[in-house]
Formats: sequence, C-alpha cells, structure tokens
Amino acid sequence: MAFFSRKSKGPFIRVSEMTMHWDTEDPFIFVSHHEDDYPAGNRQMAPPLEEISGRNLGRDYKKIMGFRMFNGKVVPGFPMHAHWGYETVTLAQTGYVDHSDCEGTTGRYGFGDAQWVSAPGFYEHCEMYPLVNKEGRNPNDITQVMIALPPEKRNLLENSVNTVWKDEIPLISSEGCRIQLICGKYGGFEMKSPSLHSWADGSRWVRMMRIELDPGASVTIDKADPSANRNLYFVSGEKGKVLGEEVNWGTQMKISPDVEVDISNGEAPSVFWILEGVPIGCKMSMFGPVLLGSDKEVREALQTIRKEEFSRWPWEVIDRVNPAESGRFIQRKDGSRESPDVDT
Repeated sequence: MAFFSRKSKGPFIRVSEMTMHWDTEDPFIFVSHHEDDYPAGNRQMAPPLEEISGRNLGRDYKKIMGFRMFNGKVVPGFPMHAHWGYETVTLAQTGYVDHSDCEGTTGRYGFGDAQWVSAPGFYEHCEMYPLVNKEGRNPNDITQVMIALPPEKRNLLENSVNTVWKDEIPLISSEGCRIQLICGKYGGFEMKSPSLHSWADGSRWVRMMRIELDPGASVTIDKADPSANRNLYFVSGEKGKVLGEEVNWGTQMKISPDVEVDISNGEAPSVFWILEGVPIGCKMSMFGPVLLGSDKEVREALQTIRKEEFSRWPWEVIDRVNPAESGRFIQRKDGSRESPDVDT
C-alpha cells in the first residue's frame, strides 16, 4: 500500500520501477499482473508432465519455459485461499479463470471479462487457470486489483461475487487507442462496483482504466478529483512520452490529480493502466490475506481462518476447475446461473 520510490525531477511526483506486484496508494492496497504462455492442455487442462517436473510445485513463481504454476500443482493458479476486509477486481484480458468459493459459487470468466469479489468477512475461494485449448498454446494476461473496504463495512458476513462480462465493460476507441473502463467515469461512460460494500460505489472518485496504444498513437486523460491519489503504470511496450517526459516500459508514475495526462506512444504497441481514487484515510492493519482496523482484529481473523478453512470448504478439492466445455458462466449458491450471450 505504501509507495516506495525515488522523487522525480520531472513532471511526476514520484517514479518507481514495476515488478509483477505493483505498488499502490490508498484506497488500493495491492496489484498483481502476470502474463504466462502456457502450453496446450492435457485431459486435466494441465501442462504436460515433462514441462512441470523439477519445479517447486505449490510455490512456482519462477517463469520456466514461458510460464509459472504459481500455487497450483496440477492446473496453474491459486488453490483455496482466504480474503478478508477488501474487494478484489480481476481482469482476465487473455485466458480463462475458473473460480469456486466457500459459499458455493463457481464459474468461469476470461478474454476481457472482469470479476468483482467483495469480502468484508471470512471468505475463501480458488482461482485456477484451466488450459482449455488442447491443440494450441494457452497464453494468459491477468491483472488483479485489491481495493480496501471502508472500516464500517469490514467484518461483515455479506460477501458478494459478480462477473462483468466483456461486452458490459465500456471500450472507448479513438485513432490508435482503446481504453477499457473497468471503473469510474470516462468518455461519457460510467462503471461502478457491482458489489455490496465497495468504496468504488460511484459516490467517490475511483477510476481504473486499461489503455492500449498502437505505435505512434497518443491519448489525453482528463483531470481526476483533486483529492485522489493517481498512479500511471507503463505495463508493456518499449518507450513513450508522458507529460512530455520520455519513459520506458516497466515504469510507475505518481501524477498530480489536477493535470491532464498526455501519453504519446513510441514504436511498439503499448499497454498502460491508470488507478485513481479518493483515499479512505483511516488506520489499516494487514497481514497475509486479512485487512482490518487493528492488529488484534487481524490476529483474531487469522485464527478463525486456521480453525475453519477446511470445514467451511464445500468442494471435494481445493484446486477445483470446471469441465473444459463449460464456457463462461457464474453459478451462485442458490443455483441461479448467468452466462454471456455469446461464448468466446
């Protein structure tokens, strides 16, 4: 959540080098972005055995042969794990995510869909990356943004899970530029969290956008709320200019909210993300998967997770995936099912 970087002499407040885990500011607490080029899947929707042998399965974060298994031992991904006290927004730009949770919800989303999970109280789910394509490779590009919940909403038991399908996410296009509006207001469109207790409920300035630029293209992003924290992330490409300053990809820039942000791309296709938000501005204590108001609350929550994580899990396995032919869907604990009109 803290912003560790060097102070810039240019037009930026601060600059920092990016890794797979991006630094953030209140109300954001964490961002993880990864791209992996998975091989064709076998009958288990997993990589072939010869490509995963010798890895530290269960904690494989070193990219070997173009991909990582993360915490998965058969299918790549993240088996059963807890969230408590924050909201998680996951954009699966490429590839599929299969999810199941402790409340009986399950589903699959991907190829431009986004999932919003609000976990004010005890919540566990698994997020696996099924290699559905058995004939060719299964690349993925997944970005996960975590947003703190306001203190009065934490420690509730009303968790919620929602999928926003690709066609429901505004895509604002101009010459050489495509902007996906995940949350906030831009270009005459507005998106807000579909979750129950979100800070991004439309009454505060929370904006998340993914910006694709063709070679030589440019875009200007309007001013943000004057009290918002604002960070721009140069995710992929080569070189470009931001506010007239030349920057390389892999650079994170903290920018004042009261200026228009001019971005000019270089000679390679590029991707930027921008995260803006009015801070919650209250005391937060976080350890592992828990974000609450005090160290005592966090310790108590962690103890609850240790005692109850397996007894509350309703599925037979902790790394559950759906059948290969499932398509994109979400099925809730009451048995209701939603799916986009056209599958990818």
